[in-house]
Amino acid sequence: MIEKMNFVNITGPREKIDDIVEKYLSKYEIHLEYAPAELKSINTLYPYTDSNPYKEYMVCAQELADATGCDESSETVMNIDDSVDFIKKLYESYKKRTENINRYEAELVKLKDKLAKVEPFSNVNYDIDEILDFKNIHFRFGRIPKDNFIKFTDFVNEDIKSVFVKAQEDERYVYGIYFVALRDKESVDAAYTSLHFERTFIASDVHGTPDEAISDYRVRISELENVLDGEKKLLQQELDKNRTPFQSAYASLKRCINNFDIRKYAACTKEDGLAYFILCGWMTAKDAELLNREIEENEKDTICIVDGKNESTESIPPTKLKNPKIVRPFEMFIKMYGMPAYNEIDPTIFVAITYAFIFGAMFGDVGQGLCLLVGGFLLYKIKHMDLAAIISSAGFFSTIFGFLYGSLFGFEDILPHLWLSPSEAMSNLPFVGRLNTVFVVAVVFGMIIIIIAMIMHIINAFKAKDTEGKWFDANGVAGLVFYAAIVMTIVLFMTGNPLPATAVLVVMFVVPLILIALKEPITNKIKKKKAIEGSVGMFATQTFFEMFEVLLSYFSNTLSFIRVGAFAVSHAAMMEVVLMLAGAENGGTGNIIVIIIGNIIVCGLEGLIVGIQVLRLEYYEIFSRFYKGCGREFKPYGKNMKKLS
Repeated sequence: MIEKMNFVNITGPREKIDDIVEKYLSKYEIHLEYAPAELKSINTLYPYTDSNPYKEYMVCAQELADATGCDESSETVMNIDDSVDFIKKLYESYKKRTENINRYEAELVKLKDKLAKVEPFSNVNYDIDEILDFKNIHFRFGRIPKDNFIKFTDFVNEDIKSVFVKAQEDERYVYGIYFVALRDKESVDAAYTSLHFERTFIASDVHGTPDEAISDYRVRISELENVLDGEKKLLQQELDKNRTPFQSAYASLKRCINNFDIRKYAACTKEDGLAYFILCGWMTAKDAELLNREIEENEKDTICIVDGKNESTESIPPTKLKNPKIVRPFEMFIKMYGMPAYNEIDPTIFVAITYAFIFGAMFGDVGQGLCLLVGGFLLYKIKHMDLAAIISSAGFFSTIFGFLYGSLFGFEDILPHLWLSPSEAMSNLPFVGRLNTVFVVAVVFGMIIIIIAMIMHIINAFKAKDTEGKWFDANGVAGLVFYAAIVMTIVLFMTGNPLPATAVLVVMFVVPLILIALKEPITNKIKKKKAIEGSVGMFATQTFFEMFEVLLSYFSNTLSFIRVGAFAVSHAAMMEVVLMLAGAENGGTGNIIVIIIGNIIVCGLEGLIVGIQVLRLEYYEIFSRFYKGCGREFKPYGKNMKKLS
């Protein structure tokens, strides 16, 4: 069902807009419209241009919220001025400590990098200060790939005028220092470069031997880590201490910003030198009446006009769905296709019934249906997923049809079927011969559903005051008479009953088709317009192909429902294969593991395919006949917001 909407105008002194929003609009749901565009007939309107003064504080609050893990909900309230002062002070302290932490972490990274560069030379028992002070001897700290170092020691070492002091080595590299006279440094550097020697830059603050430097670095790193841990603990203690008041301040600031942002929807005007604000939007009839009554009782200078639409207001009412809780999950399918327009029928209940019913008819099995029913219900309770509730509903009807088919986890000899066995029931039809009964029932069911969809189309057309859609559309009265006449004729013929007179059939078949073919010129005549736009020849050609498409759609949409029977039969066939593989096709116990795995595969795979096929029937064979889904969803500005003190 679709909630009845009222258009509401709220007017009051400009300086009281925040009070009005906080006092009233926080209690009720309102879908706001842009007032300057809606109320074009008022020439003195101008938009708000004030900038939000709280946005800069919200940036700080959001950073604090990320650090504390708080959200914007709170059971307590705080004055907005106190909230801003609290957030400013807490953020200044937080920023100072985080800057210290970042500085300590940067220093720690540098120290660890210096340590990593010195550690490979730990077994060099020589004062690094002295090496760094060499004036006449050129040196380089670094590493050589192991393969190249072997070549260096075996073949090259004697040709290079240098001394290589080996330090440590790992799986890939040999670390060391080479020394060379200044006059030979260029040629020696080139030789080592050809061996892929990678230089290591030792920091100037390294003192003593490498072991002494390593020990000094480790002490400094340990001291800095202790300082860093202490600073982090102090920061966490401060955040924990202020968590509750911050959450209150954050919630107050967030709501204040939201209330201020309502100005982007508002318009301003002046009258007798006084400035007023105007807000307009859509509310449910019940909320609009309550709001109007409350403002009349408490505010002398604020006006609320319910149903305040005029000829200059162009917005179409948004759609707010209101359905029983049991069918509410099926709104997901409606929103996937498109929200119903305000003057359309809400098909949620229809979809809930037909989807679950058709699913059960296509996937009738007591055992697997109960698995879907219970599994979907538990998943819905735990995860609150709409799809899980839909699966549970489908499983309920699968269980019912399982009893009708006499199928329990694929076994059809345990439960007696209350109606028929899909794979065995046959019917004799004139000119057709023997045909599976479920196919016949599926087609008849499809005819009934299509007729219901046409009736819903006619209702929608009446609500929209669409003359062509009501009377002359392929799904209107003319189409309904034509299709219903065909259905009646087929049923009478198949059941051996006498057919109506030929003259009656001609009227019921031909006249509706003529009206459908000439719907455009007839409608134009009713509206006192030119009957045919363009040439008559083009109109005739277009009409011919349109009528061919109309007749084809009646036929194809009806036959599409054969898939309902086809899947009922295929389910029985697939379970027969599972029982055959398990060795239980003749009523034996069979391999229980194969039966369990087979049921899981069939339940999952076929359940998914059937679910998609039923949704296809809903969208293409049913929705296409009556539903447009071109509405816009009701999106309230504020909902259940707690009042600031």
